Amino acid sequence: MRFLFTLWVCKFISFAVNIIDKKRGSNYSGKIAVKLMPKFVAHFKNINYNKVFFISGTNGKSTTTNLLYHTLISAGKTVACNTEGANMMGGVATTLIKNSTLSGALNKEYLVLEIDERSFPGIRKVLPGRNLALTNLQKDQVQRNGDPDFILRKIRGAIDQDMTLFLNNEEPRSHSLEDFAGKTVYFSVEKNSESYVRDDFYNVTLPCPKCFHPIAYDYYNLASIGRFHCTRCDYQSKKNADVTVSEVDFERKTFLCGESRWTVPYCRPFYIYNFAVCIAICREIGLADREILNGFQSFTNPASHATVMQYNGKEIHYLRGKQENPEALQSQLDIIASDNRKKAVFVGMYEITDFYPHYGGSFYFFDCDFAPVVSSNAEYFVAFSSTVANDIASRMLLAGAPEDRVAVVDSNDTSKIFASLDQMPVDVVYILTNTVHAPEIKKYFTQGGTANG
Repeated sequence: MRFLFTLWVCKFISFAVNIIDKKRGSNYSGKIAVKLMPKFVAHFKNINYNKVFFISGTNGKSTTTNLLYHTLISAGKTVACNTEGANMMGGVATTLIKNSTLSGALNKEYLVLEIDERSFPGIRKVLPGRNLALTNLQKDQVQRNGDPDFILRKIRGAIDQDMTLFLNNEEPRSHSLEDFAGKTVYFSVEKNSESYVRDDFYNVTLPCPKCFHPIAYDYYNLASIGRFHCTRCDYQSKKNADVTVSEVDFERKTFLCGESRWTVPYCRPFYIYNFAVCIAICREIGLADREILNGFQSFTNPASHATVMQYNGKEIHYLRGKQENPEALQSQLDIIASDNRKKAVFVGMYEITDFYPHYGGSFYFFDCDFAPVVSSNAEYFVAFSSTVANDIASRMLLAGAPEDRVAVVDSNDTSKIFASLDQMPVDVVYILTNTVHAPEIKKYFTQGGTANG
């Protein structure tokens, strides 16, 4: 009876919040439910755990979740999904509240959930779904997660022989979980025109998850993701993955998978892995390739963080996203480097203040490869931040940016940051920040350069 009372109260709260403002409270009702009843999620009925798909990992889980949800819906399936991105226990509870009957029975066939990787063990205790897709496990939010191997150990402890894992064949940490599940499905992206090798001073690697000796990469498709092998034991990428994407044509937005050539709406290295894991899951469910492709071709990514604005005759490309790991940052730098027009590049990294202690590190920028941006016809560089502006500028200089073209703005004030923009003889400008400061920067350009940070 306590469960039903909590469910009814929170259904009303969810309904009321939705009327007041659909943009607010994406997981408000679920947070209240879990506070009233910590094991609230465990009491829902009519859940086929074979049709529960957890999507987790450091980078790409929001895009993969939205892509899988859209593809299943387009194939005629009924799906409950936390597409708002609330990926902890409260978000899971909210999804179940919104997609259940008054008696607490799930009213959808499939349950697709984006899950914060640190929260996964606790969630699976109350919701024992049998499918987990891991995009990758990388350095991320060091003030919260510490070392990524700590997260790997937490996830490993929640995996059992009842589970099917969908694992990235080119990412050493998550790949190592193959030893703990009942079934493993590998997805892979072959070497392509965007693949690269690293031999500079800032090249970093990681210990083998099995014998702790260094991992070596034959090449990279993304930062820390590529064909790998251990320098001591026999741990390495599988020669033949279950799903392999090859012959990627980034200009035409196509790739080969199986016997078919697929045309997709987004075609950067980051997105190709999202498509690969989604193909792996959908084929496991039993969808035909034509059904999967139909879903891909009508997909619009709500998790995209890119805006193009016009300002005083200049084309402003504003990229923002997670700046607490190098892989997410590298994907944005790759976008800038792919544009060979004459341009200015502004990079800002802010102090992370989501909880104490606040974090103002910049190691992730040094882990990235900035040289392709320098060589892509970038003419002017501005490093800005009230905490690490000089660190950003140092990395730009080490990548070959001319010293007389690198400016440092030791401030978060948008008027100071962009004061020199009008004098730059370029028509294209790229700005890269995190998501927190996006509203004030957008406001600056939409109001003619008058907003302050």
